[in-house]
Parts: sequence; structure tokens; C-alpha cells
Amino acid sequence: MVGDREVSAEDPRGLIFEAYRIEGILGPDCRSIYFDWAMGLPAGLDMRAATAILLDRYAPRHPDHPMTDVLREGVARAPAAPVRRRRASDPAAGDPDPSR
Repeated sequence: MVGDREVSAEDPRGLIFEAYRIEGILGPDCRSIYFDWAMGLPAGLDMRAATAILLDRYAPRHPDHPMTDVLREGVARAPAAPVRRRRASDPAAGDPDPSR
């Protein structure tokens, strides 16, 4: 926790944490916050895994909160971590034509 804001690897700016503190927040506001959170994630962080961790953290204490619904939807729809592929001309990839 930094000051009165919770910061974690999954929520580095504390946006999701703060959304749960906003009294009377509605679903569209939560979606906007989630989008901002997703756009600010560090490169290479698995968005689906981070969303699942946040859902596990907050859903038990806030099952009826609109952000919980957004996180559930995020887990269901978020793209999986990208698979890194080697270029065909990469010798480590086992290029079938080493004369290139």
C-alpha cells in the first residue's frame, strides 16, 4: 500500500483498488477504469492472468460490485498472453535452409 492506495504488480497504478472505493460507481465507469488499467499495463504482462488475480483478490469481499462484474468479463474475454515465435531465418529456430 502506498499512502491510502494499494499498488501491486497487477494494479501498478491502483486503479482497480480505487474503483472499489468509489461509492455508487456504475458499470460503465468500471469499464472505463478497466480499459485505462489495461492500457497502462507493462509490456509483457499477461492481462488475463492479472485480471484473474485481481478478481480473486476483490470478488470475495465485493461480490455485487460492478467492477467485479467487469473483472469477470475481462477474464472471459481478455486475450491470452501472446506466444513469442522465432523468425524462420533465426538459426536457433532450426531454419531448414541454412544457406540463406
